Amino acid sequence: MTIRVIIVDDQAMVRAGFAALLSAQGDIDVVGEAPDGRQGVQVSRSTHPDVVLMDVRMPEMDGLTAAREILDPPPGVVHRPKVLMLTTFDIDDYVYEALRAGASGFLLKDAPPADLIAAVRIVASGEALLAPSVTRRLIADFVQQRSAPRKDPALRLKGLTPRETEVLELIARGLSNQEIAGHLVLAEQTVKTHIGRVLAKLDLRDRAQAVIFAYEAGLVRPGDSA
Repeated sequence: MTIRVIIVDDQAMVRAGFAALLSAQGDIDVVGEAPDGRQGVQVSRSTHPDVVLMDVRMPEMDGLTAAREILDPPPGVVHRPKVLMLTTFDIDDYVYEALRAGASGFLLKDAPPADLIAAVRIVASGEALLAPSVTRRLIADFVQQRSAPRKDPALRLKGLTPRETEVLELIARGLSNQEIAGHLVLAEQTVKTHIGRVLAKLDLRDRAQAVIFAYEAGLVRPGDSA
């Protein structure tokens, strides 16, 4: 199946470079581009991409606002693509908020070409882009700046079974599915089932949001390790 992609970035050369690289892949089709977030939302609504590559900082409408509009569309708009944030800095408050809004991860603009291609495929498949340990570092830095766990996430934790809570904690500590399976002495498929139930019960889109939720609920804290 061909992955439909649009590129939203205020730098024309960045858009052209990414488009040329991705279009050269047999399983990726660049179906549109836009120079700012506002036009990016419009292009997304008209082309129905699978993945939106979204720059964080742009004029007219920044990438965070545009990502929110795409991921939480108004009534009547049913298409919700995956959003992959593009940033110059790997630790960026906009990125943190974009992950909370439902973005599937972020990618540095100067990442190797192979990383960009792999990122599009990973996000299109429904996975969060980042390795859990990298996601944890990003989130820990910003959660550490917040004085106390949010009460609402803590209350929502009560809807999980003890095993599901344990799996969520291990996700937030940076363990992969395979590592969680080994830690809990479970089959990897069983771990995937537990993760699916956690995401469904907490109304989370993917692993990145699950890590954020675990930190904000106080299930884990910055500096914790498995």
